[in-house]
Amino acid sequence: MRILLWHVHGSYTTALVQGRHEYFVPVTPDRGPDGLGRARTWDWPASVREVPLDRIAEAEPDVVILQRPHEEELVRPLGRVPTVYLEHDAPWGDVPLSRHPLADRPDLRLVHVTHFNDLFWDCGTTPTTVVEHGVVDPGPLWTGEVPRAAVVVNEPVRRGRYVGTDLLPRLDAPLDVFGMKVSGLTGCRTYEDLPQDRMHAELARRRVYVHPIRWTSLGLSLLEAMHLGMPVVALATTEVVEAVPSEAGTISTDVDVLRAAIRRYLADPGEAAEAGRAARESVLGRYGLQRFLDDWDRVLKEVTA
Repeated sequence: MRILLWHVHGSYTTALVQGRHEYFVPVTPDRGPDGLGRARTWDWPASVREVPLDRIAEAEPDVVILQRPHEEELVRPLGRVPTVYLEHDAPWGDVPLSRHPLADRPDLRLVHVTHFNDLFWDCGTTPTTVVEHGVVDPGPLWTGEVPRAAVVVNEPVRRGRYVGTDLLPRLDAPLDVFGMKVSGLTGCRTYEDLPQDRMHAELARRRVYVHPIRWTSLGLSLLEAMHLGMPVVALATTEVVEAVPSEAGTISTDVDVLRAAIRRYLADPGEAAEAGRAARESVLGRYGLQRFLDDWDRVLKEVTA
């Protein structure tokens, strides 16, 4: 099958393009938001090819995967093509009354990445499906040799309370924060824009993974940390309560509980290792790559039938 989609979310697209199809990603001369082309910091297979944005009809796609509302205008030159809209985000605005921008669209399929999102978005009569995340397995790399806590978050200064930036000082822990535009943070070590493989290697050296994000679908960095074999301490919000079993770490909405759990794992490498093994076993069972690709194949088959 020939699939046209935009390079919007690097980690998610990296998992999606591991399938057995041909994938076409639009590219522009400036490689701007509507034409990033192939990834430069993720490993993508040769089955992903670039197509100039102004010549996307040459890709002759069997199906289009949209991820932003304005992409509908960009694909008009294609005419009528089976269409899936992939919604990465938890609802915004007047939650839980948030109306999806593609609500009441029986002509397409809307795919949510978590059941939480499917529950909270008002999509009207648009048919919806949940395809839970899948992650390319980086392997059980955890050593925990560095007695510090790792956090992965992009743009924590700008995004503020959404990603729990205000909670970091309250955790009273030695934190190493990885991500894009993290250099403005104070009170912690920051590591900016590392390639994915190097970031995974660095995360795996830290004793525990901390997920302070209040409002997101389900951070792929959390699932990647679990794949690495890291114990998890996370806010019990959105889909986290489904993704992290009790034996894999500690989830709570009580900051005191989270603070105590971080200290416990930092002080006890054995307990951290045990929780990390449980985290890896759990995430492989529910968020494995093949299950993810199989679910997407089912959706693609249904919309093109």
